[in-house]
Amino acid sequence: MPLLIEIKAVPQSGRHKWVLDKSGKLKVYLKNPAQDYKANHEIIKSLAQAMRIPMTHIQIVSGAEGRNKRIRIEAEITLSHLLTALGIDNQQTIFKE
Repeated sequence: MPLLIEIKAVPQSGRHKWVLDKSGKLKVYLKNPAQDYKANHEIIKSLAQAMRIPMTHIQIVSGAEGRNKRIRIEAEITLSHLLTALGIDNQQTIFKE
């Protein structure tokens, strides 16, 4: 069953980092600019590497030209596993306290 996630992208931030914001939304800081879909490619590549799946299993369903994106991941994975793969699973507990 595919996983559908919503993220906020911050292109051309000078770093690459996944975080959870205070509202619990997944946010990614990107090195690449939004021009020529370079930022989108960086998002897909980063997710694929973190989960060790082919890039073709990840698709931006909506928001390809905006900061708020909806992404479909065609893999047997939960949100909890995704956060662990991205190294931000511990951030959930910070905001719950």
